[in-house]
Amino acid sequence: MTSLSERDLNVIIKAYDVRGTYPDQLDEDLAHAVGTAFVEVLGVRASEGGAGAVVVGHDMRPSGPSLVSSFAQGVREAGCDVIEIGLASTDGLYFASGSLNLPGAMFTASHNPAQYNGIKLCRAGAAPVGQDSGLREISELISRGIVKAETFPLGSVSARDVLPEYARYLRELVPVEAGRQLTVVVDAGNGMGGFTVPAVLGTAAGLPALPLTIIPMYFELDGSFPNHEANPIEPANLVDLQSAVIEHKADLGLAFDGDADRCFVIDHNGDAVTPSAITALIATRELARHPGSNVIHNLITSRTVPEVVAENGGIAIRTRVGHSFIKETMAHTNAVFGGEHSGHFYFRDFWRADSGMLAALHCIAALGETQPGITFASLMAPFNRYAASGEINTRVENQAAVIAAITAQYAEHDLDELDGLTVSADTWWFNVRASNTEPLLRLNVEARDTVQMRRLRDTVLELMQAPVISAPYGIAPQLWAVLACPCDSHGPLVGAPESATPELECTVCNARFPVRDGIPVMMLK
Repeated sequence: MTSLSERDLNVIIKAYDVRGTYPDQLDEDLAHAVGTAFVEVLGVRASEGGAGAVVVGHDMRPSGPSLVSSFAQGVREAGCDVIEIGLASTDGLYFASGSLNLPGAMFTASHNPAQYNGIKLCRAGAAPVGQDSGLREISELISRGIVKAETFPLGSVSARDVLPEYARYLRELVPVEAGRQLTVVVDAGNGMGGFTVPAVLGTAAGLPALPLTIIPMYFELDGSFPNHEANPIEPANLVDLQSAVIEHKADLGLAFDGDADRCFVIDHNGDAVTPSAITALIATRELARHPGSNVIHNLITSRTVPEVVAENGGIAIRTRVGHSFIKETMAHTNAVFGGEHSGHFYFRDFWRADSGMLAALHCIAALGETQPGITFASLMAPFNRYAASGEINTRVENQAAVIAAITAQYAEHDLDELDGLTVSADTWWFNVRASNTEPLLRLNVEARDTVQMRRLRDTVLELMQAPVISAPYGIAPQLWAVLACPCDSHGPLVGAPESATPELECTVCNARFPVRDGIPVMMLK
């Protein structure tokens, strides 16, 4: 096993969390180090004005308890107490962090396969910890060996069951009134939905029964995922649920990911409902309770979302993809709600954290408030206005050069670089973003109808898959992609290899331009 300082922590400590395969990337030693560094970076010790304790939970992955124990020991050795809540969904950990006003750590790999585990960290009040808000410093401290100048009294460890409080709180936020009796199929994917659904939607936490008949699928907690991966964003993982909804003539179906912080919805026809449409639905409900409020949506949600927000008297605010950006923007704008096309939904009344269960309650309550005979598909019809491609990943070695080529191709359209490149027109838009961890470009396309969407999708994919010519003389690929001679012809440029010094030559007018430190000097004589 390599030492902590020798590991490529940039691979394990990602933009929003710690995540890797167990035990070769993420093991007990690293968990212990993260615990200690977490205390140091966030200033958790009570003697230094901090909260003095960290709340910790884990999902159903077999490695969870051992990793929690090591993390907790690191926290305790750094002079802080640990409150262990045991098995929990990620939004259950956020509830504990928010209600107890303590920083927290959730051990989960979310939707990733069985061999993975990870750690999601938050400050007191469920405030996010990402690369720009602590993770980078944690990584640097671990790389340096976490040298402590003094020894601290060993912190205590205690256990607390927050599930009943969590269930009660969610029920209070989104009441499901005694309306229509609904049949709901729930696919927990052997993840933490099998732990939280009986408490929130059932009576396992001692709460009154709701007007629901729950048909459970794969509620057994099993981190080996024997039925299918707990990743409902992949259509193959929804097939069982779709069949069950039709078989049972259910009103709707719910699918949770591994840590149950995301929820995907299936209508009575067995068709998947887009998270953008769910975002629009919840926005109308939150705006009815809080008129005129701000609502956050990321830039790859459907145009339907800002349209619906405006139609309901709210103010739509567009942000980058990623929960830390949405949570930060919600804090700055006091937004009542935020939604992402990935199935994350954020609520001001839930410490601006994401909760798949709250989204599920909103869908159930909205349908339950309608007259008998109204289907979820008909309820959602006003929120399905455009045709979308879904996210398409393409392996691209030179991401910057490809984006530069697309920029050049669509230079006459509305362009913005809030997150990657977004190109917009009256009846369509698309976004291309680079993956933070893989040589991938992610494409999302939306248009007024399927024909236009497919045409645009195929055109952009052709550009993304075209070979990119390498730039000469150290010129940046993104600059080379748009470079042309400043003469009237704007002719293409080529390297002049016979020249004693780096030069570019115009293939039309034969003008030559020196290149100095990778920068062309583009002046006509």
